[in-house]
Amino acid sequence: MRLEYQRRTAGGATAHLLASDVVGTAGELLRRDDLEVLRRAAAELISAGQAAVVEVPLARGRTAALRSRPVEGATDALTGFVVEALRADGALQRLEPMSPQAVEATPRPTSVSARPAPAHASPSVGEQQGAVEGRLVAVGEPGIGRLAVRARQRLELLCRAAERIGTTLDVTRTAEELTEAAVPVFADFVTVDLAESVLTGDEPTNPGEEMRRIALGAVRRGSHLYPAGTRMEYTPSMLQNRCLTTAQSVLEPELETAYAWTAYDPARAEQIREAGLHSLIAVPLCARGVILGVVTFYRSEQPGPFEEDDLSLAEELASRAAVCIDNARRYTREHTTALALQRRLLPHTLPEQNAVDVACHYLPAQSAVGGDWFDVIPLSGARVALVVGDVVGHGLQASATMGRLRTAVRNFSDFDLPVDEVLTRLDDLVVRLDLDPEPEGVEPSEVVGASCLYAVYDPSSRRCTLARAGHPAPALVLPDGTVDFLDEPAGPPLGLGGLPFETLDLELPEGSQLILYTDGLVEHRDRDIGTGLEHMRRLLRDARGSPGETCRVLVDGLLPARRGDDVALLVARTRALDARHIARWDLPDDPAAVSHLREEAVRQLSEWQLERLTFTTELIVSELATNAIRYAAQPCELRLILDRTLICEVSDCSSTSPRLRRATSTDEGGRGLFLVAQLAQRWGTRYTPTGKVIWTEQSLR
Repeated sequence: MRLEYQRRTAGGATAHLLASDVVGTAGELLRRDDLEVLRRAAAELISAGQAAVVEVPLARGRTAALRSRPVEGATDALTGFVVEALRADGALQRLEPMSPQAVEATPRPTSVSARPAPAHASPSVGEQQGAVEGRLVAVGEPGIGRLAVRARQRLELLCRAAERIGTTLDVTRTAEELTEAAVPVFADFVTVDLAESVLTGDEPTNPGEEMRRIALGAVRRGSHLYPAGTRMEYTPSMLQNRCLTTAQSVLEPELETAYAWTAYDPARAEQIREAGLHSLIAVPLCARGVILGVVTFYRSEQPGPFEEDDLSLAEELASRAAVCIDNARRYTREHTTALALQRRLLPHTLPEQNAVDVACHYLPAQSAVGGDWFDVIPLSGARVALVVGDVVGHGLQASATMGRLRTAVRNFSDFDLPVDEVLTRLDDLVVRLDLDPEPEGVEPSEVVGASCLYAVYDPSSRRCTLARAGHPAPALVLPDGTVDFLDEPAGPPLGLGGLPFETLDLELPEGSQLILYTDGLVEHRDRDIGTGLEHMRRLLRDARGSPGETCRVLVDGLLPARRGDDVALLVARTRALDARHIARWDLPDDPAAVSHLREEAVRQLSEWQLERLTFTTELIVSELATNAIRYAAQPCELRLILDRTLICEVSDCSSTSPRLRRATSTDEGGRGLFLVAQLAQRWGTRYTPTGKVIWTEQSLR
């Protein structure tokens, strides 16, 4: 065992003396009397007449024994000094050495302790039960022990503050932690005022910027200080304003003699006086040379005023808190930017379509914004695509990647690609994103990865085709309340490259609900995904409302109080297209049959009361049917669909797609498709397992 003696002088310097000849363990005897060593150390340290604070860092549960024999050459140096020890309850106990006779008669201790000096004669050997246990021993002028206790308390306060301040990346919570660390040990009331820009994540640029009180710590109510949430206005004469403009701390030991702080609100200042607040320290919160706000410490219950050494402690507390607040501010800025980008890239409104009734819900994580997204994309033939995806990671990188993937999905959907082909091309895109070099000066980003579920529903056939890439299985709720998870097929996540995706094709009864979601809905830190899916199944069995009601039931029933991940949820209830809104005709392998098809189309438009579209529809039917009969393979079919638009489709068994081009003045053909493109609102080609479909859409307005 080694005893290290440390001296703190009045000027703040520190001296050390290591008593290497004091060696022992819990089961051994000390080789020398502790007070003798203590006196030798003290004699050497205070030979200049200064006080000494002696630390005795023993093993846990042991303290220094203060026993004495006369020490030659040390008595004079100790003349007029006292010895004090800190008891376990925090109080100081003045100690006196034993007499030489008592020392000689005392067995050497295996547990080291010190006993207080009695009020009468020298103690006897048997008076060891009143031992004072502690590890701080002060040798010096009367009162030095009290200073040592205060030094220890301040050190402990700084240690606790380092552990308690900055546990979250929330500006308000960090300010509250500062008040909790300082009250009631150091101050009775603490207020934290920050610039308005700090609360939104921006950096203050004007010292006179409006401030807002975001935290108030108090030992009791009734201080009459402005509560948290108050917008603060500092006059030029106020102490806090002086802190903000000069970046210097202000100490007012006696508020009674300071009048500047009363200028803003004299009535409230009088109430504060009556509440007993008598001493104040104001410290600017500075980080990286930027003033974020000001923290003010008040005393009322503690009778002593703040002193100069209290000012240094307050500055140390404020400095640590300012760094944490600045970190939280910068996180808030990035979080706000990422959230704004995420909101901007997600759909603002759902498109008009008749295939499904849709409700959607997006909730960002409370700690960091991720890359979850959803989409509803109208397709040709009154069909609709339902998409939910999740980008790996959080922050701006994840939000930006999400926007690129969502845009890519919409572009691939415009080509009417099969669902597995959409995921294959999306997988290729993610692989290329990983291979793209970062701009010069930009740190390498994390590997891009994502999951996605892509489903297409056709209301005319009530068939749904879906594929998923590393994404949770969608839930299907049938009209009778049966709940099932469509586990097959399960494809690999996006970004692995070269792996195929399988599709699932099924017929859905009208009124079925298809629930697409990201894993943040069913999985979090305290619940695995299996438990979450089972809970989701129970909730869906009891949900009988609209898609919006189903969304609310799932969000309320599944999400924890604090979300660690984003959540994207899309609920679609299927509709079936009325047979009266669909007309079909077979195309014979005879160009002369085209005139009959035009007549049938006109008759159908009259039944739908769409006579105003007769001319354009006749031209479109004539051109598409003629091309199919001349160049495509049988069987061929013409179909008119009345939806939000008038849809004309001609299907055949050929995989050759027509291409729009501008015919020259000497060309005999090539103008028909150009006219179709001019008359239709949209047109295109989609491929089927047996051939292709050429389609057009005309507005009903």
